[in-house]
Amino acid sequence: MEQKNQNKTRKTFKERKGMFIALVLVLLLIPILIFLEVPKEIIAFVTLILALLTKALAGLAALIAMIPVIGPLIVNVLSIPFFWLVNALGYFISILAIKKGYTRQVINSRVLTLSVLVGIVIGYILGNLLPLF
Repeated sequence: MEQKNQNKTRKTFKERKGMFIALVLVLLLIPILIFLEVPKEIIAFVTLILALLTKALAGLAALIAMIPVIGPLIVNVLSIPFFWLVNALGYFISILAIKKGYTRQVINSRVLTLSVLVGIVIGYILGNLLPLF
């Protein structure tokens, strides 16, 4: 039984080797661009485009999913549309509030939003690991 699981893990590494290489290349590109003093907006845009084109984000999710027991749960929570919606809504509201001059309140609200989202992730993982009967 254990041999079968090891073969499955090896197969997963072989299938996703390209994604992992792309992820490493994207992560190596960031310090190089910072060293070359490229503006941060351009670095963020280039990194995002390269990550999407090379499927590096899918490789990162696959790498997280390979963690025994909690990895697949983390990936499930991070792919829930509600999680994305709350986070995106927080960013859009933050942009509007910063333009109006409420920077301190934005920092407090983003910390609160992040703590709620982390709480959702922890609650989801604990709920799946310790089911109620």
